Amino acid sequence: MDKKIVVGISIGDLNGIGAEIMLKTFADPRMFDFCTPVVFASQKAIQFLKKHLNLTTQTQRVESLDKLVDKKLNIINVWNDPFNFDFGKETKKAGEYAIASLKSATEALKEKKIDALLTAPINKANIQSEDFSFPGHTDFLAKELQGNALMFMVSDELKVGLLTDHVAVKDVASVITPELIKEKITTINDSLKKDFRIRKPKIAVLGINPHSGDNGVIGKEDDEVLKPVIEKLYNNKVMVFGPYAADSFFGSNSYKKFDAVIASYHDQGLIPFKTLTFGNGVNYTAGLSEVRTSPDHGTAYEIAGKGVADASSFIEAMFTAINIVKNREEYATLTQNVLKKRKKI
Repeated sequence: MDKKIVVGISIGDLNGIGAEIMLKTFADPRMFDFCTPVVFASQKAIQFLKKHLNLTTQTQRVESLDKLVDKKLNIINVWNDPFNFDFGKETKKAGEYAIASLKSATEALKEKKIDALLTAPINKANIQSEDFSFPGHTDFLAKELQGNALMFMVSDELKVGLLTDHVAVKDVASVITPELIKEKITTINDSLKKDFRIRKPKIAVLGINPHSGDNGVIGKEDDEVLKPVIEKLYNNKVMVFGPYAADSFFGSNSYKKFDAVIASYHDQGLIPFKTLTFGNGVNYTAGLSEVRTSPDHGTAYEIAGKGVADASSFIEAMFTAINIVKNREEYATLTQNVLKKRKKI
């Protein structure tokens, strides 16, 4: 349990702030006491950024993951060609390198060469190609790793999961099925126990329609789809409650009574989450065989290259990844069958 966790980092969009907040995080040498970081990128690009941003982060290029150096930000070269930085601009080459970094880091995660993956922000438009047609990290990792991926926005005071993530609002109701609801609630319940050490999680579910449908006046989905699944899971000893009207749930501080909240769609959950926790929140992909976290913001093109980006969320994402890896190890140890069957004499 005292071993130093190896955190792999995908570089994200180089024209955004991802590499900057990574370098700022490890400019503080105390951060190396908590993990051994390795970024999948290019030494040339990282050295350019260090000079451009006037940062003194200790870096070291390594040839392979079995040669990582302690107390330094290790660099695995994924490409060797120079990158022409164009801060704040959406370029095809930045998208290509972002995906090359992500694929290389994910492969290392699958091969157990790193303990966790921390992904810097990407641009969802310039990453699209014939070889990569996913709307974001979560969908790609769901394909690459075992389990049922779920976008789980987490902080110390609030945790929000989504029934649907990158789905158009007009399609939300049709996508939410009893099977999906059961899968997502079960995934969050398991994650709270294994990843966050909460013995008996209490989960709130927000309604699909305004006022949870007002008894069918504004829509029948809450009564006919959500409620039956919630009741069935509750009767099976999952502490899940709802559906609650989303418009007053956060303003009334009702969320403080629960360990997690499940929103029906992206903005229903992420607007209150980012309003209440921005800068301290983490995007965690729950339900997978491996651990992946990310800052709770995007590429922030408008401030890229200016040296003013705040690394707080990246730092939180790093500590969250480390803690979840350790919590999973502890959970596995505590729940293994220590009472072995006796042989019959």
